Amino acid sequence: MAEKSESHDLYALPGLRHGAPKAGFPEPEMLPQVAYEIVHDELMLDGVSRMNLATFCTTWVDDQARRLMNDSIDKNIVDKDEYPQTAELERRAVRMVADLWHAPDPATALGTSTTGSSEAAMLGGLAAKVPTFGQTFTGLFEDVAGISRALDEIQTRTGLDIPIHVDAASGGFLAPFCAPDLEWDFRLPRVKSINASGHKTGLAPLGAGWAIWREAADLPAELIFDVDYLGGSMATFNLNFSRPGGQVITQYYDFIRLGRTGYRRVQQQIYRVARHLAAGVRDLGHFELIHEGDPRRGITAVSWTLRDGDPGFNLYDLSDRLRTRGWLIAAYPLPADREHETIMRAVLRHGFSVDMIDLLLADMGRGIAQLRANPRSTPLTRADVGGFTHSATAAVPTSNTRGSGSKR
Repeated sequence: MAEKSESHDLYALPGLRHGAPKAGFPEPEMLPQVAYEIVHDELMLDGVSRMNLATFCTTWVDDQARRLMNDSIDKNIVDKDEYPQTAELERRAVRMVADLWHAPDPATALGTSTTGSSEAAMLGGLAAKVPTFGQTFTGLFEDVAGISRALDEIQTRTGLDIPIHVDAASGGFLAPFCAPDLEWDFRLPRVKSINASGHKTGLAPLGAGWAIWREAADLPAELIFDVDYLGGSMATFNLNFSRPGGQVITQYYDFIRLGRTGYRRVQQQIYRVARHLAAGVRDLGHFELIHEGDPRRGITAVSWTLRDGDPGFNLYDLSDRLRTRGWLIAAYPLPADREHETIMRAVLRHGFSVDMIDLLLADMGRGIAQLRANPRSTPLTRADVGGFTHSATAAVPTSNTRGSGSKR
C-alpha cells in the first residue's frame, strides 16, 4: 500500500493528517481503514434517520434483513438466468402483492419490482387518472372509489372509458391490514394498475417498489423489451436495468416472516403511536389537526397547522427549534391554490415508540415556550430552514471546493 507509518494509531496515519479529497479524483491509495474512517466520521454530520419524521422510508430493519442484504450485495436482479432463485422470489412477491390488492387472479397478475414507487408510478401512470392513496402533503387518502364513480358517470355521458392507476406509495401496505374494507384497489373494476413502495410502509430496506397490473392486457406492449446479452432472452419492463437484488429478497423475507397477522400487528401499533402524537399535539393548544392518524382516512402520519391568531412563532420557527434537538420534521406550504397555508407533517414508521413521541412532545413544548418568550424579530421562512425536498443540487458548492483538498 502507498500509505506507511510507524504509528499504530489510526488518527496518526498520513491519510488523516489532511482534509479528505474533494476537488478531483485522488492519485494515491490509502489504507481501507483510513478511507472508512474518513467517510464514517463525515456521516456523523447527517441527521439521525430514526429521528427523521419528514421521510416516509424505512429507517429500522431487523438483523436478519441486514444479513440478507449483505448476502445479496453482489446480485444483479436483472440477471435472471444467473440468479434464478432471486428471480423466483421476485415472482412470488409479485403474486403476494397482487393477492393483497385483490387482483382477480393473483397467480397470473402481471407485476414487477422496482427501485421505488416513483419508477413504479411512471410504469403505471399511462392511465388517465392517478389518485394518490396517501398524499405526501397531509398523509390523507384520496377517495379512489369516489373518483371511480365519477369516471363511471363520465363514461355514461360521453362514452369515454378512463382507467385508473392508483399511486399507493405509502398506503398500499397499510389499508389492506388496518382498513381492509376500504375499497381502493382492484376491487374497483376501473383500477388497472397500482404501485407502492416496499421501502415505505412495506418495511423493506431502501430501494424496493412494486407495480402490479390487473391483467397482462393492461400493460402496454410498448413498455416491454427483450434482453438477450446476459445469457438468455427475457422480457423486461423496468425503467432501470442493473439494480441490486437484496431489496427484493428482504421484501420477500418480510412477507413470509410477518404474514398478514404480523403486518397487521406492526401497522396497527404504528397507527397507535401516530394517534398518541396527534393527542399530544392537540394538547399543546396552538395547532389544528389535519390528519390525526386515522387508518380509514390516511397513512401513519400526523399533520397540523397553526390555529388562527398570532402565537408569536410560525411553523418554520418551530421546525428550526426542533432541529436543534435532532428532530427533523417537515414544515412546508400546501400546493397551488392553497400555497398560503403552511403545515407540519410527521411520518411515523416501524421502530418509533410511544416513549420517543413523549420525548418529541416535551421538546415541542419547550421549543414553543422559548419561541414565545423570545419571539424572532423576523420569522423564519421555508428557505431559511430548508424545505425537506428531494433535489439534485451539489452537496458542496463548487466555489467552496476550488483550492481546498488535494488530489492526494
